[in-house]
Amino acid sequence: MSARYEIRLIAPSGYPHIPEAMRRGIERLEAAGHRIAGREVLDRLDLRFAGTDAERAADLNGMADPSRPLPDVVLAIRGGYGAHPLLPLLNYDALGERLRDAPVAMIGHSDFTALQSALYARAGIVTYGGPMLGADFGAPELDPLTWEHVWRTLADEEGLGEWEAPHTPDIAVDGTLWGGNLAMLAGLVGSPYFPSIEGGLLYIEDIAEPPFRVERMLYHLLHAGVLGAQKALLVGDFTGYRVAEYDNGYDLDTVFERIAGAAGIPIVRGLPFGHGPAKFTLPFGAAGRLVVADGRATLRFSGHPRPKTP
Repeated sequence: MSARYEIRLIAPSGYPHIPEAMRRGIERLEAAGHRIAGREVLDRLDLRFAGTDAERAADLNGMADPSRPLPDVVLAIRGGYGAHPLLPLLNYDALGERLRDAPVAMIGHSDFTALQSALYARAGIVTYGGPMLGADFGAPELDPLTWEHVWRTLADEEGLGEWEAPHTPDIAVDGTLWGGNLAMLAGLVGSPYFPSIEGGLLYIEDIAEPPFRVERMLYHLLHAGVLGAQKALLVGDFTGYRVAEYDNGYDLDTVFERIAGAAGIPIVRGLPFGHGPAKFTLPFGAAGRLVVADGRATLRFSGHPRPKTP
């Protein structure tokens, strides 16, 4: 990594309940030469949120102000819950006018997916699913894949991710790369904050959702006409869930087999993305190409926001 960026912190969801993780994250980013702005968001607290709805929406709306210099990277401090109340408070026209073609990388995952979906649907702004300040950059042990992939993605004209995908038929498909947290996506279907994307490459992940809930959300996407309209479904990490005796052998493997049959689209598993320590940084709304050959998946993408190198 050679580029040094100005990184502005935003706190659109939960408050930083593990302050030492936030400190570690800032220290690591500064040690790599990055400049950190927006630290004041770490001190906000309102109920379970990192500030009031108005304060958290202002973190984003402030980027529409032409008198305010844009950072290179906008980084969510954490997920949790809190993005949904902000969706009607955002100034989509002004944000789109300033950010649609700007070299600004907005990065986060989990609850942040709701904001990504809305920003793309209402303003055409391409963002990133990727690491956040606390859980990722501030983890006790920094994951090397996560660290290396985010900076390589922001620097390279063509993004690249490769992983093992055994037992997957060979495919080669092109489409808009988009996705994120499954619960966030499924919960926005039918709203003005959900994008209409056909022929896309949809990637998903989630945490603490048992198999039957995962299947139910995927069927919701299928019944709404979303899932079957995609070229492929890329499955990331599904962690922290439990199965019950009543499940009788019904697990996530079964879920994805059933959904593959129902949706009639390729499903590619093993994508490093989600609430686990190792994750790719993936655009929401950029052009992608997925190739699976001999049990290995290769994902390339272009047109993603790339901050200018100082």
